[in-house]
This record gives sequence, C-alpha cells and structure tokens, in this order.
Amino acid sequence: MKKYLLLLIVSVAFLLLSAYSYVNAVSNNLADSVFRLHVIANSDSEEDQNLKYKVRDCLINYMNTLTNDLNTKDEVIEIAHEHIDDFKNIAQNVVEENGYNYEVNIEIGNFSFPTKTYGDISFPAGFYDALRVKIGKAEGQNWWCVMFPPLCFVDVTSGVVPEESKENLEENLGDEEYSIISDTDENGITNIKFKIIEFFENIGTKLANN
Repeated sequence: MKKYLLLLIVSVAFLLLSAYSYVNAVSNNLADSVFRLHVIANSDSEEDQNLKYKVRDCLINYMNTLTNDLNTKDEVIEIAHEHIDDFKNIAQNVVEENGYNYEVNIEIGNFSFPTKTYGDISFPAGFYDALRVKIGKAEGQNWWCVMFPPLCFVDVTSGVVPEESKENLEENLGDEEYSIISDTDENGITNIKFKIIEFFENIGTKLANN
C-alpha cells in the first residue's frame, strides 16, 4: 500500500512540476512579447471615468506617432522611456483642460495584471511590462490595452479583433502562446491550458502582492 501511495505522490509531484514548467515558459514568452498601457482613473465616478478615456485617447494617439514604424517591443519601450515626460505633460494637460486639478503620475515598469479579455483575445494573469498612468488618487477602475503589438486602436465593443491585428500578434508570439490567447482550438485543449496558466499565475500574483 505504501508503495502505491509513494508512486501516487511522485506522479502528482511530477505532473505539478511539469505544469509549472509549462506555465512558466509560456508566461515568460508572453510577457517578453508585449508592452501594455494601463490607465487608472481617479475614482469610479462617471466624470472621472470619462476623463480617464480622454487621457487614454490622447496618449494612444501620441504613442502611435512615435511607434508606427517600430518592429520590436524593446524599441517601443526605449521610445517610451525617452518620451515619458511628454506622456506626463500630455496627460496633465488633458486633465487641466477638462477643469480638474488631479496630478498625473506615469511610470514604466513590470506590473501584475489580472486576466484580461480584449475583444476575442485573452491574456492570462501575470506580470507584464507596461506604461502605467495614474490620475489623481488612482482609486477608480482601470483601462488597459496592448501598445505592442498594437491593439490599442481595436474596438473592443465589437468583441472581435481584426485579422490584421491578430496577424501582428502572431508574428510577435510563438505558435503555442498565440493559440492560447486566441483560443483557436475547437477541441478545447487550449482553453484547458489557459485555465492552468491562469491558476498558477493568479497564485503567483497574490503571493507577490502580499
């Protein structure tokens, strides 16, 4: 009996280790391939949420003029660092032009994100490089997009990411990573993989935030 119990424990440990190794590899590849924009409103009031969207639109428009011809995430991050003061000034001007005196704080770093769905593309929870914009107390709902590969201009209300944007994503991700976030596998295997990644990454995010 002890022999079978030991075999069961070893088998479970092996499966967990294999799952963790898989999650770690896929999560790292995803995180290494995307650069995100994260805008946090002052509060959840309708006025502050509307202000958040105005700040978002101006920052996206400016970022697009800077990164339109760039082909790698590292290039985009480098440009973002070079123009971080411009981002702050643009956001601050939008806030003041709309009659508010909130201070805007902007930073580029590696931040934890929950699972997010963008149209018919989903990114599992985990740590991603991002340009984070905090408006005022930054206690309101946040908005996010992927600045590279460029998904910020996608209309999420349609629930579908255009094929051109998907092709851009696919070019910058591995086949395994792209299949997981796009869930193109009709037999549901990729959905199971996504849930496994989500499970481990949520645990890691909670541990990191405690």
